[in-house]
Amino acid sequence: MEYRFLGNSGLKVSALSLGGWVTFGNQVDGNVTFECMKAAYDAGINFFDTAEVYADGQSEVVMGQAIKKYGWKRSDLVISTKLFWAGKGPNDRGLSRKHIIEGTNASLARLSLDYVDLLYAHRPDPATPMEETVRAFNHVIDQGKAFYWGTSEWSAAQITEAHAVASRLGLVGPVMEQPEYNMFQRKRVEVEYAPLYKNPGLGTTIWSPLASGLLTGKYNDGIPEGTRLSLKNDFVMSDIRSRLETDEGKDKIRRVRLLAPVAEKLGCTQAQLALAWCLRNPHISSVITGASRPEQVRENIKALKISKLLTDDLMKEVDDILGNAPEPVQDYRFLF
Repeated sequence: MEYRFLGNSGLKVSALSLGGWVTFGNQVDGNVTFECMKAAYDAGINFFDTAEVYADGQSEVVMGQAIKKYGWKRSDLVISTKLFWAGKGPNDRGLSRKHIIEGTNASLARLSLDYVDLLYAHRPDPATPMEETVRAFNHVIDQGKAFYWGTSEWSAAQITEAHAVASRLGLVGPVMEQPEYNMFQRKRVEVEYAPLYKNPGLGTTIWSPLASGLLTGKYNDGIPEGTRLSLKNDFVMSDIRSRLETDEGKDKIRRVRLLAPVAEKLGCTQAQLALAWCLRNPHISSVITGASRPEQVRENIKALKISKLLTDDLMKEVDDILGNAPEPVQDYRFLF
C-alpha cells in the first residue's frame, strides 16, 4: 500500500480507501461489510469513509461494528464521516453550530467511537454564516471529537473564505476537500482547486472514481440487475440512469468502449485503469472506492501497480479518447 500526506497536514492516508456510500447498510448486509472492510485492512488500507446520511446512519453503524469485531488498533485507522443531512427536522440539516455539534455526537454514537479523524461539511450551507460553521468545527476539534475538518463539494471561493475566517479568528481552516473526480468529472479538481494545493495546501479525498461504475464498462450494453445503477430507491442512481439515455450519456459509453484497448495493453480491467488514472494525479490524497464484495476490494488494490505503468504516452492516449482535458487557467481571480 502507498500512503500519502493529507494535504499539508502530517496525517498519512492510504492512496486507496474504502467508503460506505450506497453499499454498506443498504446494498449489502453487515457480514459482507465486515468482509469488505477486513479485505481492505489486510491490504493496507487505513482510511475508511462514511457519512451521517449514508443509509440513514446505518453505514456508520455497520462500519463501527466491523472495527469492534476485528479489534483493530484505533491509531492504525483513519475514520471519517460527514455532516449536513441527518433528518427532516428544521435543525437536522445544514452547518449550524447546533447541527455540527449534535450531528458529531450522533455519528460517534453510531460508530461506537470516541472520535473520528476527519470530519467533513458534506455540502456548503449558504444559509449559515461562515464564521458560525468554522467556529463549530473548531469546537468539535477542541473537544477531541475530531482531529481535522474539511469540506465536500465546496467551491474554491467557499474554501478560501473559510480559511480567511479561520485565520482572522486564530482558528483551524479546512484541511481537505472531498470532490467527485473521475475521467468524466475533471475541471474542479484539475483547474478550480489548482491554486489551493499550494496555499493553503489542500488535500483531496475523491469520490466516484469509477463514475458510479460507468468506467468499468459493465453498463455498455444496459444496466444489469444487482448493480448500483439498478437501485430503484436511490435518487442519485436514478438521475445517472436517466442521463445515460441522453446524447451525452451515449457519448460517454462510446468513449468507455474506446478505453478497453488501453486496459488490454496494461493487462488490467477498465475499473483498474480508471482508478490508476486517478492515482496518477499528485494532488489526490486518497481515492475512495466502494465494494459490494471482498473480491472487488482485492481487485481494486491492483490499481496501485497499474498506476506505475501508466506512462505519459498512455495518459495522453487516454486524454485523446476522453477529449475533455480542461484548459489550465492563468488568472484565478474570477473563481473568487
